[in-house]
Amino acid sequence: MPSDKQKITVAVLLLVSFLSYSFYIYTSLPVKESPVSNKASEGKQLWQQYNCNACHQVYGLGGYLGPDLTNVYSKRGANYISSFLKSGTAIMPNFHLSDSEIESLTAYLQNIDSSGKADPRTFKIHFDGTIEQ
Repeated sequence: MPSDKQKITVAVLLLVSFLSYSFYIYTSLPVKESPVSNKASEGKQLWQQYNCNACHQVYGLGGYLGPDLTNVYSKRGANYISSFLKSGTAIMPNFHLSDSEIESLTAYLQNIDSSGKADPRTFKIHFDGTIEQ
């Protein structure tokens, strides 16, 4: 049976190890800072206002009624996105967005597209828990 001193030693060792590893992880994260345009910021606000995430996914997260829109800009282009936003479809309602709102949502989708890929199954997971696309 371990003594109280041994238990305290093990607890302190575990605590120091945890704190050291946490410090290492949070100080060496590969964060890529990229400026976001005002239009993309407005588009994000519209995305939240119209609750687009209820039906659509971004980075594999969100609803399942509509498609994942993470990389729709590079696959289909701005005109395709604009057409859908202007007219809607049988499933997606027409929100009667203004041209400015459509430009903002398109800029937001372009920004998302430039920041990553949609399918997390293709990500390379590193030993420290970070991912690489």
